[in-house]
Amino acid sequence: MENSIFTKDGTAQGVAKQRLIESLAAADKRVINDPYAAKFVLGAGLIKLMGHRFCVWLGQRLAPGFHEHLIARTRFIDDLIEKTAGEGVEQYVILGAGYDMRGHRLQLPPSLKIFEVDQLEVQTRKRAKLNGDSAYRENVIYVPVDFSYQSLTESLVAAGFEQDKSTVFTLEGVSQYITKDAVRSTLQELSPLTQNVHSTFFLSYVDRLLNDDPKACFGRGYPNAEKRAKRIKDLSAKVGEPWISFYSAEEMQNLLAEGGYSVRQDITIDDLNTLYFSPVGRALPENELFRLEHFVVATKP
Repeated sequence: MENSIFTKDGTAQGVAKQRLIESLAAADKRVINDPYAAKFVLGAGLIKLMGHRFCVWLGQRLAPGFHEHLIARTRFIDDLIEKTAGEGVEQYVILGAGYDMRGHRLQLPPSLKIFEVDQLEVQTRKRAKLNGDSAYRENVIYVPVDFSYQSLTESLVAAGFEQDKSTVFTLEGVSQYITKDAVRSTLQELSPLTQNVHSTFFLSYVDRLLNDDPKACFGRGYPNAEKRAKRIKDLSAKVGEPWISFYSAEEMQNLLAEGGYSVRQDITIDDLNTLYFSPVGRALPENELFRLEHFVVATKP
């Protein structure tokens, strides 16, 4: 598969860092809790020493609302997985799983089979950082895939994926790093696996307006929006993971439709700010809204 979604782990480490920072907040103020995140973060001890408030303040200097944006995305997917599991979905496939720990930290039924798909070296590193019983769950199945000679669908089936069972797929924070053809081929390859059963697909994407009209991707009055948009893209490129693909809502809808999926939700931090941060007294003001990424839920009957 061109430009595989399973490449480096710099982004996975960065997202784990934000989960760790959020987990340091007081129980009645935090939006998510990940007791495993520290295992995947360099300098976790220093972050714990600095604490939640100071770490978020530091992040605000780089890009106001960036931390909350990533945490809202994490919580939104958490809620989606718990909801679908509660409704009886039987399988969960995490594409480009990286350091995702939903199979361990969420209260999911043991009957839900969870397939973590990634490169062998990433999975080996992940499992080495987990120790003892925390590295083992009967319903978490690691599916290493090397796209130079292996098929994603064949690897999933060989690992125990059952084509007659309802499934939810997640592709979180990945689409901007790979070509549109790579996203399309992933959807097309997975489509036959669920052609006769209900499936749900979560996918996030960066709005094409980030290039065309950067200010439109941030809240009104967001400080130095254009400069910060460029800085975010430049920082990603410097660590070897440049953003190369941007989408309009219509383009993403059409792409998912090619795989047989209909979009049910396409939302941004605007929607999740009130849902997650207002109840804990941390609602973001308009000039800190980081709207550049959309969260999409699509289904196939």
